[in-house]
Amino acid sequence: MTLEAVQDYFSDFDMDHRIMVLDTSTATVDEAAIAHGVEPDQIGKTLSFKLEDAAILIVVAGRAKIDNKKYKSQFGKKAKMLSPDEALERTGHAVGGVCPFALKNPIDVYLDISLRKHQEIIPAAGDQNSSIRLSLDELEKHSNCKAWVDVCNQVDH
Repeated sequence: MTLEAVQDYFSDFDMDHRIMVLDTSTATVDEAAIAHGVEPDQIGKTLSFKLEDAAILIVVAGRAKIDNKKYKSQFGKKAKMLSPDEALERTGHAVGGVCPFALKNPIDVYLDISLRKHQEIIPAAGDQNSSIRLSLDELEKHSNCKAWVDVCNQVDH
């Protein structure tokens, strides 16, 4: 599961042409923001966590940080991120390209309200050089979002 899997997924919706593959890395929020000429919070950062024996993904605004108290209140457990190897095994995407699309295994995906400050979000699209610009509605639909959550600290611009 890589960029090609994400392209195949979006081709079913005639949206694969919207995937951007750049010559420069977009693996970090700062790299992606510079590459796309946007502020860092417009980058959709997909974080992967262990929850019991399962994994979950939470897409958050680029500068947002998980608030452990809010996370535990939402999910009943302390936040524990997947290791890079576990993320690759569970999602099919390597760290830097983890996204909520074309996942290797069924994984619950949540969107954090920190994303709502922008009309469009730019998450990764399967590898360290790819991304896709989506409206919030498109992100919600194509990530198969289970729910919107509030698990991040408020970050001022």
